[in-house]
Amino acid sequence: MASRLPGEEPAAGAERSWSSPLRSEAGSLLEQVAVAVFGLDDDDRVCRWGPGARELFGHTAGDVLGRPAAVLFPAPDPGAPEPGALLAERARTLGYWRVRMPARHRDGTVFDCGFRGFPVAGTGGSDVMVLASNGVDLDRVKTNLSFLDSLFETCPIGLAMLDEELRYVHLNQALADMDGVPLADHFGRRVDEVTPVHDRGAYVRMLRGVAAGGPPVVGALVAVRAAGDVEQVRSVSFFPLSGAGDSRRGCGGVLLDVTDRERAIVEAAVARRRLELLDRASARIGTTLDVRVTAGELVAAVVPEFCDGSVVELVRWADEAVPFDPARPLVTRRIAAHTVLPPPAPEMLTELDTVTYPPASAIHDMLRTGRPITVRVDEDFVARTVVHKERAGRLLHSGLASLLIAPLVARGTVQGITMFGRGTARPGFTEADLRLASELASRAALSLDNARLYSQVQDIALTLQRALLPRAPATSPYVDVAHRYLPGGRVTEVGGDWYDVLALAGGRIALVVGDVMGHGVPAAAAMGRLHTTAKAVARYTERPEEVLAELDVCAQEAGIELATCLYLVYDPDTGRARIGNAGHPPPLARHPDGSVRPLGDVLGVPLGVGGVPFRSTGAELPEGSVLALYTDGLVEARGRDLDVGLAALRRALSEEAGAARADSAEGLEAAADRILARLLPEAPTDDTVLVLARVHRTGRGGGGVARG
Repeated sequence: MASRLPGEEPAAGAERSWSSPLRSEAGSLLEQVAVAVFGLDDDDRVCRWGPGARELFGHTAGDVLGRPAAVLFPAPDPGAPEPGALLAERARTLGYWRVRMPARHRDGTVFDCGFRGFPVAGTGGSDVMVLASNGVDLDRVKTNLSFLDSLFETCPIGLAMLDEELRYVHLNQALADMDGVPLADHFGRRVDEVTPVHDRGAYVRMLRGVAAGGPPVVGALVAVRAAGDVEQVRSVSFFPLSGAGDSRRGCGGVLLDVTDRERAIVEAAVARRRLELLDRASARIGTTLDVRVTAGELVAAVVPEFCDGSVVELVRWADEAVPFDPARPLVTRRIAAHTVLPPPAPEMLTELDTVTYPPASAIHDMLRTGRPITVRVDEDFVARTVVHKERAGRLLHSGLASLLIAPLVARGTVQGITMFGRGTARPGFTEADLRLASELASRAALSLDNARLYSQVQDIALTLQRALLPRAPATSPYVDVAHRYLPGGRVTEVGGDWYDVLALAGGRIALVVGDVMGHGVPAAAAMGRLHTTAKAVARYTERPEEVLAELDVCAQEAGIELATCLYLVYDPDTGRARIGNAGHPPPLARHPDGSVRPLGDVLGVPLGVGGVPFRSTGAELPEGSVLALYTDGLVEARGRDLDVGLAALRRALSEEAGAARADSAEGLEAAADRILARLLPEAPTDDTVLVLARVHRTGRGGGGVARG
């Protein structure tokens, strides 16, 4: 006898029984087909007997252990081998033998049985392990499996198995054909990734409920978008998978295309998708007053959901007042382009900045009516629309199959054109698509026109501001000056900050810094009036309080509600400064010993208030002192108090060793750059002026030689 294997239990007396290590788990295949396990020793006697063997053959362990295997089989025909011995012999010689042959129950009945025999390694003998199952049960399961295989292969209705995360683990070809996606490309992807559903997640939530063990769903109608933007309505039924034992959790489903029957649902789904696209585009287009950014937002909003590629072009009109002449070429400037099509499509869309369309082009056809049109990308379209033959050939092979061309019209003027293109994998544009494109173009055109008008206003304001700011402030051998003007962000690019350095009689120098509240052309114009007035008044008086009084009158006459100004006069003969202040941040003086002190103890009221006299105060400046005049953009910022900003500026001045060098104009310039870099944020929102002035005396403290 062979030695007992693990899991073997001795029977009463000399008998041995064996509990099979193969356990039938609930919901597993073994639950559907009972498997009997028993063993045969070197003498072809029963040496192990599992619980399943007792169920199949009716014998207890005590009945069969130690008896020949023939007890399990009917008597063979004369001359035929004994079945039990044959089973053991074939298992030993072949290593594995599968056979169907009659078996005998304890009650004498004979039944068809399937056997699988294989030798048991490590027993020290030639024991054979045998697995046996009732042939009727085997045939039933095989028939069911064959039916399922045939169903998945030939059924014209979509079948799918999804896991708990709603990823495909099994489906048939019919469903793959419905989706327009290869069968292999489904596996591992979620159902809503393969066929999007525009229902705010209701379909996915329904499937998750079924996969979690909820009640089945029968005949639910769902509108999905298959490959190529094909809208379908499907009748879907899903049922939960048990997940018992090692079976997969999730849900199984049956899906039927009922698009033709439910055309109204398709149209509603398409309309809902277009409205959602229009809503998202409206929120994304026109977030800035930059023409290129706005055009890029339009392109990004439609690719790839609405089309495979898009461009935005502005028309170069010689004169907007002249009517469109269809007999003349049309020149446009392409400012945005994007596509998801493979090469050469990307190069086709981005390689040109300026595009010329001949008189007979499809663009001219569209501009004649002022309404969107659709065209096929064929030889006729290319010959009429594309000037260069090489580009025409590449366009035909770019993958674009159809174009939708819409005018960008705002305030009665055609600003430009936008084109939407689809490849061969998508259906052509429909009338509903034309209406959607028209609405998108109208909204984008208004944003583009706002951006264009803003750019024009900005150009005017910038031109005015640059003309009014000093290009070459006055110079003096007794005052070295470094000056900086930095505009704020793009929206506040033009402001009312100003400064100047004025040469006065007797070698004196006036430093002036001002700030008009607001931005844009009004602020720049107000700044210009004050700047011009200050230069004119400085010719007749050097007293800061008198200059500020005249500026106050100018502000009141011009309707300037709020402006600040600092006016400082330095006398190199005495080394003294006279400061007048109209509500402006005080100047700072860095002395040669490194200390930094504010100058002037009189703040004064802002310009334009009126009715309050201005005063001035004096201060003596040691040789080589550095003055810092600035506007509030340098020391004030969102989230930072003015006192904190002033303290930071004082530290920066104190630590600037270069600013103390009396013989280095370059050091003063470098100091101005470092101070700005240190105090300003990466994206300042307000204009900033900084003027650094190093002062000298005519007789360098104790008889020095005057600078000449």
